[in-house]
Amino acid sequence: MKPSPYTIHYDNLRAWLKQQRENSGLSLRAASAMMGRHHSVLGKMEQDRRKIELSEFIEYCEVIGADPHEGMDIMMKSLKTSKLV
Repeated sequence: MKPSPYTIHYDNLRAWLKQQRENSGLSLRAASAMMGRHHSVLGKMEQDRRKIELSEFIEYCEVIGADPHEGMDIMMKSLKTSKLV
């Protein structure tokens, strides 16, 4: 079994984060510079190669202008849906 950072639920969240960043018009490098992080850190978060920490998630959402509640709703919906199957 894959560890929790690599479940389909996180895949949905990662896809949403990447889409929100792209919708904001920010490149990965621009968003990472605004956060004061190396671009590889955010790239790994988007690519399923790094765990998404809650505090980083909120900060990333703020930088790209996304509502963190929307991202959490996506995660919660994914979790609820998997319990129904």
